[in-house]
Amino acid sequence: MTALPTTLEAARRGTATPSPPAAQRDPATGADVALRVLDRCRDQVRPALEEAVGRLHPWVGEMAAYSFGWCEVGGAPAFASGGKGVRQALAVLGAEAAGAPGRAGVAAAVAVELVHTFSLLHDDIMDGDADRRGRPTVWRAYGTGPAVLAGDALFALAVETLAAQPRGAQAVRTLSVALGDLVRGQADDLLFADRPWTGPERVGPDEYRAMAERKTGALLGCAAAVGAVLGGAGPGTAAALDRAGRHLGVAFQIVDDVLGIWGDPRVTGKPVHGDLRERKKTYPVLVALGSPLGGRVAALLETGDAPETAAALIEEAGGRSAAMTEARRHLTAVETALAGTPLATGAAEDLRSLLAYLVRRDT
Repeated sequence: MTALPTTLEAARRGTATPSPPAAQRDPATGADVALRVLDRCRDQVRPALEEAVGRLHPWVGEMAAYSFGWCEVGGAPAFASGGKGVRQALAVLGAEAAGAPGRAGVAAAVAVELVHTFSLLHDDIMDGDADRRGRPTVWRAYGTGPAVLAGDALFALAVETLAAQPRGAQAVRTLSVALGDLVRGQADDLLFADRPWTGPERVGPDEYRAMAERKTGALLGCAAAVGAVLGGAGPGTAAALDRAGRHLGVAFQIVDDVLGIWGDPRVTGKPVHGDLRERKKTYPVLVALGSPLGGRVAALLETGDAPETAAALIEEAGGRSAAMTEARRHLTAVETALAGTPLATGAAEDLRSLLAYLVRRDT
């Protein structure tokens, strides 16, 4: 996993170097391998995803297509970013890791991508987010009620897609577990916002890790596991891939937290100290609140008036270094889960490259 030291170092420093144009890239780098894997998997999944969305009610299907970046409001073609397709790739690679051709994991990729998009539609409503990937969110573009309906339709379509597969019952059970965890993680995340900065009711780092595993990690693990299930993998292989994805989700979220405070805006696309201005209870903040400097940190966060001072104090309290140590611990757990499982060699290498890339925030 050669890209991981670079990733973690960039997050530790709060700086990163943007990737060069494709023609100038070294084809041997882990990031480029991962980008090729993402492209390859998207190309396999896109036709099936379009076919599935095409089965929806036309109005609901338009909202789904808008959320994927395929069209504008009203249905005119668009070329907006629909995301990297990470979960799609994990599903295809899960099937390949089990020794099956990638196409065996396409239905899993479609189902998990539909569920992921369903969760984003509802998350944007709950969080009141007006924009996603540079465009109005679905609820802003079409209305709250229609966005809820579109999310519900995507969820139903995901279950239908998996249930139709030869090993569909097992795949649906795996997805159901992940969905239950996703809901629990989202519930905890919403409740964290109303809890105090200090005192016995404050949010602890352990609670945060559990939330991140459920909200971010569950669907990553599910993607790889369901792909493996449809590829004919045994329970042990599917469970190992699920564990790897869950640990990856925690590492990804914590690195994101570090960059949300100290990241370079030219790289992250977000304002420096943005998470502090929004008074988010992120992992570095929670560690600092539990330190001897916690009272001073809480006072600064309560007012939100001096994010630069708060960032420096959180770092002095050990929040930044503790966060990076925790991210490394979960990345080691990812590698342990993969190393202890018999996986098809080529697919395993592609999977490692992709997992490393997911915590790179400088590309």
